[in-house]
Amino acid sequence: MMPETSDPNQPERERREITPTQLFTAFSHERRQHTLAYLAQKPAAIPIGDLAEYIAIKEEQPSYEWYERVLTDLAHSHLPHLREAELIHYDGEEETVELAVTPSVVAPYLELAGYADA
Repeated sequence: MMPETSDPNQPERERREITPTQLFTAFSHERRQHTLAYLAQKPAAIPIGDLAEYIAIKEEQPSYEWYERVLTDLAHSHLPHLREAELIHYDGEEETVELAVTPSVVAPYLELAGYADA
C-alpha cells in the first residue's frame, strides 16, 4: 500500500508523487522534522530567521550563537534538501520558506515522528 503523498489541492496534471524514499530521507533528520512541523502550522511564507529561532528553542539552546549555527545549517543543508524533495518553497534571495504541499500531506509522518499537534 502506497501512502497518499500528492497534494490533492493541485490540479491533476500538476500533481507529483513524493516517493517514500524522499519522505523517509526528509524525515531522517530532526531539524527537517522541526522545519516541516513548524511550516505546517503557518499559512504563508516566513523568514528563515523565525524558523531558526524556533529550532534553537526546540533544541533547548536559545543563544545567539546556536541560532546562527542553526540558521547556517538550514540554509546550506536542510532547506535545499527539502526544496529538492518539493516539500517546501525556499527563496534564498528573500530568505523565506513555506510548505509546498498541504499540511495533510506531511501530517501522518509528523505524527509518527512524535509531533502530537501535527
